[in-house]
Amino acid sequence: MASEIVLPQWGMEMQDGTIIRWLKKEGDTVQEGEPIVEIETAKLQTELESTASGILAHIVAQEGEIVPIRGLLAVIAAPGEDVPRPAGASSPAKSAAQSAEIPPSPPLQRGEEIHVQVVPAARRLAQQQGIDLSTVEGSGTRGRILIEDVEKAIQAPAAVPEPSTNGAKVQVVPAARRLAGQNDIDLGQVLGSGPSGRILIEDVEQAIVGQGAAAPAAGKQQVIELTGIRRTIATRLLQSLQTMAQVTVTTEANVSEAMTLRQGLSRHQQDGNLSPLHLVIKATARALKEHPRLNAIQTEDKVQLVDQINIGVAVSLEEGLITPVIRDADTKSLSQLAQEGRELAAKTRDGTAKPEDVTGGTFTITNLGAFEIDAFTPIINPPQVGILGVGRVVEKPVIIEGQVAKGSMMYLSLTFDHRIVDGAPASEFLQSIKKYLEDPWWMVS
Repeated sequence: MASEIVLPQWGMEMQDGTIIRWLKKEGDTVQEGEPIVEIETAKLQTELESTASGILAHIVAQEGEIVPIRGLLAVIAAPGEDVPRPAGASSPAKSAAQSAEIPPSPPLQRGEEIHVQVVPAARRLAQQQGIDLSTVEGSGTRGRILIEDVEKAIQAPAAVPEPSTNGAKVQVVPAARRLAGQNDIDLGQVLGSGPSGRILIEDVEQAIVGQGAAAPAAGKQQVIELTGIRRTIATRLLQSLQTMAQVTVTTEANVSEAMTLRQGLSRHQQDGNLSPLHLVIKATARALKEHPRLNAIQTEDKVQLVDQINIGVAVSLEEGLITPVIRDADTKSLSQLAQEGRELAAKTRDGTAKPEDVTGGTFTITNLGAFEIDAFTPIINPPQVGILGVGRVVEKPVIIEGQVAKGSMMYLSLTFDHRIVDGAPASEFLQSIKKYLEDPWWMVS
């Protein structure tokens, strides 16, 4: 009997996913639990395993397509079973043929913007390998650039030398050659600034300006689609602000004792990577246990107080912020929090994080201290009801028992949903975090 492979919902906040690459093709034999497709969601790129064994009869969602949760991806059939193609689904061969029938785009006109449609994973790979996406020919629907197209560009020679009008051999990126042709630029007279003298589009633009022609490329801009992680972040942040009554309160904590504790632990435990953020996580986890209304998930018109304290820690990637989750943070020691936090951040950055690593958070901490930011107004990550912003640690004069002394100070900014939590209990929660940071020795007791 045929089985349908659908896009699962990894976490309450997930709404859809982008098909990056099929690891199997139609007609291939697959086993239950075997990865069959790479998918990118708002939080990560991961492989989806088959939920059945058999023959991959039909691929319904094509590469580059955005599929809603529980949307049909493929159909697995038993050997010899004849399964009709689902209504509205086109075969990969038909899709390719339809793409081939689309007429090529006309040459760029002066001042025209370049619209590049790129699968997020392909864009990331191109950036890592230094590939100019304007030189890559997309094989996806309507010329969309897939990860295979970038891989081809990586393996291909930098450029094929071609003679210019004066017979000189030059290396030219395709987009630069096209622009030169549109503006009657002799490439033999253009000095390339790329590797081995390769002529880039910027070199042709300079030549256009130099010959007194109107400079179309000077006003040309690359328009990048909001896709994958970036698109979802944009949508969800706007939705968060529009659907919540968000209020931010800020306090300043004297973390001098916490910094002394951190230095001592790092020295004696050889844990040089213990950061101020790890102490904030520890203090926040304890405060959440005492203020459970902040450790909550909103579902429609209800608020679910969660027993587990799962703290998400925002990690910055080029595509946007991802929030790996430290589960049961209130039960773990400082060294455990530091080790798990480092491992999760590394997995998130190198793309090996699993859905369970980035879902299930009940409260989020975001840290801008490394960027020399003091205080800010973080935006809540729905369906949570609060988020803590952490600023840098700054040494400054403070008054202690009537005496001026040097103190290590840190701003803490709490944004909360005023529909769920009133100002007083939210401030008490922030006050608790401050108290636990200013007298931190309980963290090692």
